[in-house]
Amino acid sequence: MVLDGQVWLITGASGMGAATARLAAIYGAKVFVCGLEEADCRQLAAECCGGFHCGDLSDTAEAEKAVARCISELGPIDALFNVAGMSGRKFGDGPLHLVTDNGWERTFDMNLKTMFHVSRTVLRRMLPRGQGAILNMTSVAAYAPEPHHFDTHAYAAAKGAVISLTKSMAAYYAPHGIRVNAIAPGSVRSPMSLRAQTDERILQMLKTKQPLSGTFIEPEEVARAAVFLLGPGSQMITGQVLGIDAGWAVS
Repeated sequence: MVLDGQVWLITGASGMGAATARLAAIYGAKVFVCGLEEADCRQLAAECCGGFHCGDLSDTAEAEKAVARCISELGPIDALFNVAGMSGRKFGDGPLHLVTDNGWERTFDMNLKTMFHVSRTVLRRMLPRGQGAILNMTSVAAYAPEPHHFDTHAYAAAKGAVISLTKSMAAYYAPHGIRVNAIAPGSVRSPMSLRAQTDERILQMLKTKQPLSGTFIEPEEVARAAVFLLGPGSQMITGQVLGIDAGWAVS
């Protein structure tokens, strides 16, 4: 696979976003990363010989600044990977009868509003060019819930909305030469899953729930799928949701 000259905007500077940025750079893409922590963004951009923007993409102005800076530094955007997201558990997400207003709002802001703001801004630049690829991050929790250890209902609802948005976008923008897909990981070893990584009950559950890995999925496994769906090898693929869950959904 050759990505020479392509400009990739990735809204994440750790975990799956970082792994995808590194792999895309290895294949020759010019990578621009966004995140909340400036140190992470700066270090990853340096590794990838690319650019970065630090800011909260749930804010319209920050999303527009990020896209404008990417284009200014690297050129027109060929691929967008909407990775940015987070668990809302610490803000009050959980079983619906216990979800707080703040937990619901923050979870949707970070997992859906960021995607809306960045995608809208990027699409306005892709449409005149008549080409581009967008990949959205959803979760296996959107359609294969696990009620005992992953009972965050606002998160599941937000990720379910991502699937609906992805398919609607794919249908509308296909005639304009723009592809839109989504990936749905299972439990991945990332900063967002640090709590679960030290929970012996979850570690035992994953031995059978994710039988292909027997534990957490490594970010690099997700990165390989992301690079494929955003790259030239998937030109005839749009509107799809690819599960990368080590067997979660069927176990």
